[in-house]
Amino acid sequence: MVLEIEHPSAYLDKSLVTRIRNVAHEAERACRLQTDQLNIIYEQGWFKMYVPHEFGGLELSLPEILRIEESLAWVDGSTAWVVTLCSGAVWFIGFLDDTISNEYFHDKNVCLAGTGRATGIATITEHGYEVTGHWKYASGSFHATCFTANCLIYKDEKQVLNDDGSPLVRAFIFKKDEVNIVERWPAMGMLATTSHSFELKNVSVPANRSFIIDPLHAKLSQPVFRFPFMQLAETTLTVNLSGMALRFIDLCEDILNDENDKNLVKDKFKHSIESCKRRINDLRVLFFTSAEAGWQSIVAGDAIPAVILSEISEASHSLAQGSRQVINELYPYCGLAAADTTTEINRVWRNFHTAAQHALFRNNIS
Repeated sequence: MVLEIEHPSAYLDKSLVTRIRNVAHEAERACRLQTDQLNIIYEQGWFKMYVPHEFGGLELSLPEILRIEESLAWVDGSTAWVVTLCSGAVWFIGFLDDTISNEYFHDKNVCLAGTGRATGIATITEHGYEVTGHWKYASGSFHATCFTANCLIYKDEKQVLNDDGSPLVRAFIFKKDEVNIVERWPAMGMLATTSHSFELKNVSVPANRSFIIDPLHAKLSQPVFRFPFMQLAETTLTVNLSGMALRFIDLCEDILNDENDKNLVKDKFKHSIESCKRRINDLRVLFFTSAEAGWQSIVAGDAIPAVILSEISEASHSLAQGSRQVINELYPYCGLAAADTTTEINRVWRNFHTAAQHALFRNNIS
């Protein structure tokens, strides 16, 4: 028997929900998060959810982080996406040289933006690297104190390869004043995420600002830094989609209960809403159960068994796809209100379909 799982509204203070939503439309119009939204993020420490206490972070477990991110996505997609992507980059503290962590991460407003694509070149020099590159889609770029990016490694004008012949890729952290933000984020949704591009040209970077994102290379001992990166990315991005889908359902119920709307096929709409709520509940139960199982393995000091990793990935993609199906099923019932770009339901629809275009979700479309 599949159990009920709490709605995301149970995990955030109502006053925070109101404050974030009150300026969500203005944030979209201005194409950046508003001061009050950012102040809440800093006050709550959400950019530092993974960061150990010794660096002023919250040091939360992954299940706790997933609950917060899903709740934020239910509140406002752009706010949640910035928190998810930027806190996810701050997770790299677990793999950085101690001197870098001590220099950058005690800042209470620390925020990292970056991208996983290896579209830069880092040439080995006597003192470290010389980096040139252009990277797209660095969510939170306007608020970032540092940037991270992957680079292909070159030495003496030749590309460096791994033992198996594949290109050697290393991750780097850059100071804000070393990068040039290229304002190019033309998406239909997630407009307030400032997911712009950035670039560097012939920037000298010391060797200790390069790092390897792999549990075997973790510098800090907290369990979260031993959680595999792929499943970490899948789970944290998925809850953004489920949170927005749940908000879409809420807004559909508002339309259903509008006594002034005489054009609704109310019985069919009500049946679809109830069906969608049950389906997404069941998928969320499986998702959070698998994520918890993986987390408990890590806490116990063990590697997550392959079967559980597979279950986490499968549950993530199932919930992402189920969230897409829910929104697509309910949208036609919502009339022109859902097509009006000034309404919240339209903003949620655009935000969802923009976020759902992330590369992690593109291989599981059905």
